Amino acid sequence: MSPFLAGVLQLLALIAALALAYRPLGDYMARVYSSTKHLRVEKWIYKAIGANPNAEMRWPAYLRGVLAFSAVSVLFLYLLQRIQGSLPGSLGFSSIDPDQAFNTATSFVSNTNWQSYYGEQAMGHVVQTGGLAVQNFVSAAVGIAVAVALVRGFARSRTGELGNFWADMVRGTVRILIPVSVIGAIVLVACGAIQNFAGIHEVGQFMGGSQQWNGGAVASQEAIKEIGTNGGGYFNANSAHPFENPNSFSNLFEIFLILLVPFALTRTFGKMVGSIKQGYAILATMVTIWVGFVLLMMATEFAGHGPAFEVAGGALEGKETRFGIGASSIFSISTTLTSTGAVDSFHSSNTGLGGGLNLLGMQLGEIAPGGVGSGLYGMLIMAIIAVFIAGLMVGRTPEYLGKKIGTREIKLAACYILITPALVLCFTAAAMALPTPVNSLTNSGAHGFSEILYAYTSGANNNGSAFAGLNADTQWFNTTLGLAMLLGRFLPMVFVLALAGSLAEQKPVPETAGTLRTNKPLFTGLLVGTILIITGLTYFPALALGPLAEGLAS
Repeated sequence: MSPFLAGVLQLLALIAALALAYRPLGDYMARVYSSTKHLRVEKWIYKAIGANPNAEMRWPAYLRGVLAFSAVSVLFLYLLQRIQGSLPGSLGFSSIDPDQAFNTATSFVSNTNWQSYYGEQAMGHVVQTGGLAVQNFVSAAVGIAVAVALVRGFARSRTGELGNFWADMVRGTVRILIPVSVIGAIVLVACGAIQNFAGIHEVGQFMGGSQQWNGGAVASQEAIKEIGTNGGGYFNANSAHPFENPNSFSNLFEIFLILLVPFALTRTFGKMVGSIKQGYAILATMVTIWVGFVLLMMATEFAGHGPAFEVAGGALEGKETRFGIGASSIFSISTTLTSTGAVDSFHSSNTGLGGGLNLLGMQLGEIAPGGVGSGLYGMLIMAIIAVFIAGLMVGRTPEYLGKKIGTREIKLAACYILITPALVLCFTAAAMALPTPVNSLTNSGAHGFSEILYAYTSGANNNGSAFAGLNADTQWFNTTLGLAMLLGRFLPMVFVLALAGSLAEQKPVPETAGTLRTNKPLFTGLLVGTILIITGLTYFPALALGPLAEGLAS
């Protein structure tokens, strides 16, 4: 069997597994966020934090809950790292420097999980499990909560109430993320991933010297890292490390976990707005882009030019031979089209066009299927833009799911899609113009530019993967990437929740003969085209200076 065919068969198996899980998980999540009952453990949590889960919130109150919880989380995680040297279970590691502690705190709270440090050489058990792993759960739950609030904006009418943030966040954690993560962790342990609290120990002699590794609760953190589309690795090699990702089955299983919740949320969306077909239309858009990108990545990585590529059967540099080119291509696209950032190969070693595909996947807004929650609300924003464009073509006021898309709604949607590109391009331009940041580059020319463009694209889009050739552990990159992650996460949420409140206040508009059918293949095609055109117009000049120039020159 050829390696390319093996990759295609793995892709088909992955699609089949996701299809089997799509309906039950999507329906279950719809019930979770529509229920009026509270579990006993949830009541204890509400009592501990002083929240009333039955109080409905308008969008400003919902936003205050998101921002207040996230601000406290940043402060707690920052302080935990700063006192690590005094904590038990620190494995002898010292406290984290202020700039790196800020970067890491903002990274994990914003669901980015960018790491400018070696996990196995910097973080002890307490910080890993009591800080980073906790944020893997709750930051993902915050993203789902914001998406659910927007869905309620479409589903409700003549009210500005969007639900209760504290109830949504707690339910997402207790009823969805924890149970699925327990199952995922058990599977990973069965595959060979480690799960312990061992200290530092030697694992063997290599070339006259010894190599040391520490243990950790790796399987459990690996599970929520993928399910919550987080991405931070317990070890610097991330999911290329055999302690995190032991074999080809665990590799495919981890890709499955990455895509599971974001795809299933389209079913939840359809159930909550009362039209399963609307959910299928959004799903079809996501799947079209995801499959297209995977096949393009396989083509570029298998078709590398030159004797070395021909002998190896493709671009094998930077890839684990346990997985091969096909599985690594599926993983890299899945991680950059979501906000995961986990890697089982080094993206910097991809071909020029392959690295460009990873960049473009993030620049689309990570909406195919995107991060948990953020992918769904990002795609719904794009759907509003597509409906607006269609309305301009026929001279009709656009409507989507029975709600008119007027001046206020389109302004909020436009602000949403402009924030991230502005952060990426401005920070990239500043880093390239100043004398100090470029000293962190390993490569020069087009590839060096791609390293910095990739870093800010990853940070502002809350992805967290890296091109691996950039030394980002400097005051400049720790600070600017931290700001990019915070602004890229929470500024868009302001506009999403404001849009949700505006939609919820409207009265439903009945369908007429002139209403655009947004549950048909025609709309799916329009939505795919809108996404690609908007992203292309925004980022093409930057891509032309980096991966496109490198790819065409090779």
